Amino acid sequence: MQSLTILITGASSGIGAELARQYAARGAYVALVARRVDLLETLAAELRAHGGQVSIHAGDVTRSGDIAAVVSALQDIGRSLDIVIANAGFGVAGSLQRLSIQDYQRQFETNVFGVLRTVYETLGALRASRGRLVLMGSVAGHLATPGASAYAASKFAVRALSESLRGDLRAEGIGITLISPGFVDSDIRRIDNQGVLLASVPDPVPSWLRVTTPRAVRAMIKGITQEKSEIVITGHGKLIVFFARYFPRTVRALVLRSYHARPEPTAEI
Repeated sequence: MQSLTILITGASSGIGAELARQYAARGAYVALVARRVDLLETLAAELRAHGGQVSIHAGDVTRSGDIAAVVSALQDIGRSLDIVIANAGFGVAGSLQRLSIQDYQRQFETNVFGVLRTVYETLGALRASRGRLVLMGSVAGHLATPGASAYAASKFAVRALSESLRGDLRAEGIGITLISPGFVDSDIRRIDNQGVLLASVPDPVPSWLRVTTPRAVRAMIKGITQEKSEIVITGHGKLIVFFARYFPRTVRALVLRSYHARPEPTAEI
């Protein structure tokens, strides 16, 4: 019996790379997709050294056709697609006054339309295997805070997409899992508003509040295996989602009270 085949976008670092490590250790064939091929090659060498089955693919979710090419390459070697993890994404930070329409467009191009490209371009393969589509959301998709409107809006959209697709694709046998992480060790908070990694910049979230990537990914894989509809990662993430869902007015008041607004220059739009 052929092992599971799993396609992971944004696989060059952070959560994507750790998903690849843990799935490969479980015997799955992992197809790694990212823009930074040098990092993919390093990761692939690591996985192969431990007996992992892996292929690497240069791909950018903001370009139509890149993910379809990966699916075609897998089919050429006789690999059906069992799980697709739409993990690629980054965060645009700043208040509305500091951002432009172009900043919001850039955020949605990767985090929303990049997810949609991944969905459309793997849909036929997942339909054939009756596989599972995993969308990487965020706790920010449940609670928007000042200074994070672009990122939160994109993740609210991903959560809405997962809810709709769950019904749209049910008759075709395709399962949907939304992953909503809280603060996890990853590169996302060191990526600037242009999508460029600033490797030397320290993580602004204190270590005591972050969950290690391996621990977070173990919980993700467990939830995917159990075919859960949503997996909220980290204890603080679960608390935030619970209170945002059941006590929205209280949470909104606390967020606004803790935020000290100040006049800021308005960006050109």
